[in-house]
Amino acid sequence: MPIMSDKWIKKMSLSEKMIEPFEEKLNDKGVLSYGLSSYGYDARVSDSFKIFTNIDSVTVDPKSFSKNSFVDRKADHCIIPPNSFVLARTVEYFRIPRNVLVICVGKSTYARCGIIVNVTPLEPQWQGHVTLEFSNTTPLPAKIYANEGAAQFLFLYGNEDCKESYADRKGKYMNQTGVTLPKL
Repeated sequence: MPIMSDKWIKKMSLSEKMIEPFEEKLNDKGVLSYGLSSYGYDARVSDSFKIFTNIDSVTVDPKSFSKNSFVDRKADHCIIPPNSFVLARTVEYFRIPRNVLVICVGKSTYARCGIIVNVTPLEPQWQGHVTLEFSNTTPLPAKIYANEGAAQFLFLYGNEDCKESYADRKGKYMNQTGVTLPKL
């Protein structure tokens, strides 16, 4: 699977609305960079955060997830408690073509501060806002900034369409908006 160039990403985003809103060039003036890069797209984190907390001593269970596990915040930044994590979402809405798989990697600026960004692959024909997971691996509080770059998305092009896409199998995270919690 070859990685797609900035020209292909731009063409697909402008003509097919693959990424919306779409920034045609990398914006890096006083912010963590976001927008089109050489072989990918640096997406922004929105201003909605779910900060995990231990106030109610709830067990985190992916099969029975309790909303008491977090507090909601809407702000221009988010403080992640030490050795904890936060869920957020991208500003951008993605529509992935049937012959494309998207891999996400964290921004090096955050990684160098002990903040790890995790996102599972965006499968062929998946669409929605991407839920971002920020882990603070340090023993200190860590800060992330809304409306600035959070992660880079790399687009891999298949030589043929996949046999069964995320849309075909009616994936549980299809068309998600907002910060989406685990589903069974």
